[in-house]
Amino acid sequence: MQKIINKMPVTLRNVLSEIPEDVRNSLEEIRIRINQPVRVISGGRELILKNCSIDRQAIDNIMNNLLDYSIYAYEEDLAKGFITIEGGHRVGVCGRVVTENGGIRLIKEISSLNIRRSRAIRGASDKVINEIYDPAIGLQNTIIVSPPKCGKTTLVRDIVRAVSERGMRVGVCDERSEIAGMYQGVPSYDLGPRTDVLDGCIKAEGMLMLIRSMSPDVIVTDEIGRSEDIPAIEAATSAGISIITTIHGNSYEDLMASKIGPLVNQGIFKRIIFLSNIPSTGTVREVRHV
Repeated sequence: MQKIINKMPVTLRNVLSEIPEDVRNSLEEIRIRINQPVRVISGGRELILKNCSIDRQAIDNIMNNLLDYSIYAYEEDLAKGFITIEGGHRVGVCGRVVTENGGIRLIKEISSLNIRRSRAIRGASDKVINEIYDPAIGLQNTIIVSPPKCGKTTLVRDIVRAVSERGMRVGVCDERSEIAGMYQGVPSYDLGPRTDVLDGCIKAEGMLMLIRSMSPDVIVTDEIGRSEDIPAIEAATSAGISIITTIHGNSYEDLMASKIGPLVNQGIFKRIIFLSNIPSTGTVREVRHV
C-alpha cells in the first residue's frame, strides 16, 4: 500500500501518512473525485480527508504516476473501466467515454478514481479447505456466493494456493486480473508452485484454452455468471476437471435465479460457500454440501 501512497500528490501523501496506523492497515479503498475531498474506506467506514481535494492537474498526475507514464499501454484495460497496477491493486476509472465502431475504445478526461486495495491473506481458506478437498475423493466443484466486498476473491486466491501446494495442477482464468494481480507478466501473489495463469482472457474462451493447452486438474475463475460460461464449465467437468468459481449474490435463491442456476440444479457444484461481511469481511456464513 505504501507504493500507492508514494504515487499520490505531496499533500495527499502527507495526509494519508498521518492517518492512524490501524486505519491505514485496514484501508480498503481511496476514493478520488475531481474538485471533491478525498475519501478513504477502512474497516467498512468512510473517512473524509478534510482540506484535501483534487483538481484536474492532480488527477492527471496521479494517473500518470500509477501507470508509470505508459497510459497508452493501458488503453484496452481503460476501455473496461479499470486497470490493475503493481501489487495487484485495481483502479476503477470514470470520465469521458470514447466510442469507436459501436464499442468503447477508452476513457479520457478522468474525473473519478477508486483505488481498491488488494491483498493476499495466507490461511484465508483454512476454514473451508477441508470441506471442499479430501485426498481420498479429490477436490469438489465449488461455487462461492458473496455480495460485493465480502472477501470472495481473497478466499478463492488462497484456495488456489492451498490446492496447488497439495499437488494439483491449477489453471486460473483471471479475466479481471484480480486473482493473480498479474503485473508485467508476474503474479503479485503466491498462488502455489503448480499454478498457471491466463490473464485478462474472457472466461468462456479462457477455460477452453486451459483445457486444451495446460491439462489442469482444476480450473479457477472469478465472477462467473454469463450464459456463454456454461458450455465451458460443462466441457471442463466432462473432461474430469474440477471447477472453483465465484458469483455475486446473497442467497441460494440468488444463485438459482442466475444464469448458472441450471448447472446448480443439475448438481454440477457439490459445495456452495456463502460469504458475509458480518461480523467482519470474509465471514463464512455457510458451506452447503449438495
